Amino acid sequence: MARHRGPVLVDTNVILESHRIGSWAALAGGYPVETVEDCVTETQTGFQRRRPEHQIDAKALRASLAAVHAPGDREIAAAVLRASDIALDVGERSLWAHALVRTDGWILCGPDKASLRFGVRLGHRDRLVALERLLDDAGYRPKEPLKLAYTSKWLEKTLGELVLSEGAGRT
Repeated sequence: MARHRGPVLVDTNVILESHRIGSWAALAGGYPVETVEDCVTETQTGFQRRRPEHQIDAKALRASLAAVHAPGDREIAAAVLRASDIALDVGERSLWAHALVRTDGWILCGPDKASLRFGVRLGHRDRLVALERLLDDAGYRPKEPLKLAYTSKWLEKTLGELVLSEGAGRT
């Protein structure tokens, strides 16, 4: 598959994992990376449990992003109503609310299973991408291995399972 050139929407987990393995500069330098306000806020919670080298400076994070969006109540409500039985956390809910109003060629990177289920159910499986693939395409080879949920193999397996379960539950 050809390297993606459009916007890459990332959730909190991807921001944290990219910083953990030292790949954030490669990711943000290789793609127009965007997120939502709720995800930026989530990167700042739990900092007291992180080692100093894994803490994320909010100002530097914002400066490295192509955009930080703030979907309104109307967009969030519209997203929730499309799959009200899927319990998205605040960051993923806002990220999907933003994604669903876009008309460009965005892709979304985030390993949260509820978020992936939401994307599959709404017909966006082809827009879901693993952090491993993005880093590979950008030419970055992490010195530290990615956690399993950020790998292409895990994503493909999980998406396959979700497609089967969503198909069986939607007859």
